[in-house]
Amino acid sequence: MLMRMYDVIAAKRDGRELTTEEIYDFIKGYVNGEIPDYQASALLMAIFFRGMSEREILDLTMSMAKSGDMVDLSAIEGIKVDKHSTGGVGDKTTLIVAPIAAACGVKVAKMSGRGLGHTGGTVDKLESIPGFRTDLNREEFFDVVRKTGISVIGQSGNLTPADKKLYALRDVTATVESIPLIASSIMSKKIAAGSDCILLDVKTGSGAFMKTVDDSIALAEEMVKLGENAGRRTCALITDMDVPLGKNIGNNLEVIEAVKTLKGEGPEDLTHEILYLAANMLELADKGSEEECLAMARRAIDDGSAMNKLAEMVGAQGGDTGVIFDTDKFEKAKHSYVVKAPQSGYIASMDTEGCGIASVMLGAGRETLNSPINMSAGIIIEAKTGDRVEAGDTLAVLYADDEGLFASAEKKYLSSIRFAAEPVKRNPLLYAKVSANGTKRMV
Repeated sequence: MLMRMYDVIAAKRDGRELTTEEIYDFIKGYVNGEIPDYQASALLMAIFFRGMSEREILDLTMSMAKSGDMVDLSAIEGIKVDKHSTGGVGDKTTLIVAPIAAACGVKVAKMSGRGLGHTGGTVDKLESIPGFRTDLNREEFFDVVRKTGISVIGQSGNLTPADKKLYALRDVTATVESIPLIASSIMSKKIAAGSDCILLDVKTGSGAFMKTVDDSIALAEEMVKLGENAGRRTCALITDMDVPLGKNIGNNLEVIEAVKTLKGEGPEDLTHEILYLAANMLELADKGSEEECLAMARRAIDDGSAMNKLAEMVGAQGGDTGVIFDTDKFEKAKHSYVVKAPQSGYIASMDTEGCGIASVMLGAGRETLNSPINMSAGIIIEAKTGDRVEAGDTLAVLYADDEGLFASAEKKYLSSIRFAAEPVKRNPLLYAKVSANGTKRMV
């Protein structure tokens, strides 16, 4: 390592652009243990305050992507499309859009993460299916994609090790909320995962990482530029997370809702969102215009082909397809508890993060990476923002194996809901689309 880390920190502190060599040497030195945490923390804080140029962000992203395994999916025929969500509550979209895309002839070879805090993880949800394996090796992963058109597994242990180290450091040094650092973290993983096209579902609102539409668009624009500059066709949709998505929060509860949606029986908000997400995955793969791809996605639900794709993947990865075709066979929580409306009126707003935390308190999520999860715990929401309720009406049903968890979770859930005497307007589900052609606001 030729550079002096002190000089790099000082340069960024003073607002100078870092060179490509300095960025690559920093990532290599930090991963190899040559650069201590305290110097890496200082550089992260300098980036937090000074920002980075478009070229610097691309160099940071690519150096992180190349810090470990770079997956080569060329052995799988066809266009491979990946989809990433920035995380939310009740966000089971991957379980629905990936089978739809596969049913329409697009290959989905996806590596997903686990949940942490108030956000759920796709890997945890899939592991609530008895026998389902998310730890496939590379050959098994490719084989499932070739046979079924779709496979979702956990992230490789050596995929973007730089991001793993830097993310853990950002989490404890108050440097998480930086668009260059967020964008490079997400896109380094997506680029390393090897797909030809990347669809980004950027959440906005109280349950999202980015709380405002403008901030969400800014992040999406940066990530789309990174994907395109790295040679991947990339598009982002800005979607609402001011209200939990769908009705179900919790691992097997969300799989059950995903199956219902693939059968055409899902909640209106979830169904609307997944159709647009799936259509944009298909559009990236040159299957037609957005309108043509929307029609294809609807047909895949109506004719049962998307549902069959989910079952094919579950069976190919060792899961019990019986629970997919009959969701009543899923293990159920030992106890349930009804949360009742304390007053009459309209639900004016929901603190979505608070709803997610209530589900974590029931055992459905993790406080730390090593926390155990109760796969059948969670919440089914019966009334959402804009709905009229009378005092005593059911707002939600809580599920847990320990009845002692209900009191605190109910308190948290109720504190997340605000009532109003007059009707309130529901938020739009889609705010904007960001692509190589620019940003199109929908509202």
